Parts: sequence; structure tokens; C-alpha cells
Amino acid sequence: MQVLEQLARTEQVDCGYRNGSDRMIILRCIGPEQFFLERVVFPFELLTFQCPSRSEVEIWTHGLGGPELLESIEARELVMESAPIPDPAVGGIEANPWLQAG
Repeated sequence: MQVLEQLARTEQVDCGYRNGSDRMIILRCIGPEQFFLERVVFPFELLTFQCPSRSEVEIWTHGLGGPELLESIEARELVMESAPIPDPAVGGIEANPWLQAG
């Protein structure tokens, strides 16, 4: 029960990382309470993910000598702002074709 309470208190943030290189990279996110996320990110791909706000993000690549750590970033630096949800009452259905029935 104590572990669940700790997880509930851990603030989750929405993060994004764009691989601006022409090589595949591996993103590792290591956080408190044994949080771990590892994803392959292809060249020019944007990866969005959720993690505890106190997490550390590592960007790895594979070089001639094996795995190489390219950079280490605090998750707070990768936080994305949430896009506002459009209000269908504003502008009516005509203003937003996605709300029209097909």
C-alpha cells in the first residue's frame, strides 16, 4: 500500500524528444520509485512520453566501440505544454470540419 501512495504523489509530466540526427538512438528514462522507460527513436522522429518529473533522460547511440552516451537531460527540460481542447460551442460545427458527421 505504501508503494501505491508514493506513486500517487509522484507528479507525472508529458515530455517530448525529437531525434534530430540521421541515426537511430535509444532513449532511456530513469526515475524515482523504480520508474524505467526505454524506447528506440528513429531519425527525425518525435517521441512523446510520460514520466515522473524528477526523472533523468539519457540518449544513447551505438558506435564502433559499443554503446555511447550522447547526452543526459533532466525530464523537466523536455516538458511539453498540453494543447488546449477545442470547444465545439465556439465557432459552431461549421468552423470545425472534424466535428461534422461523415
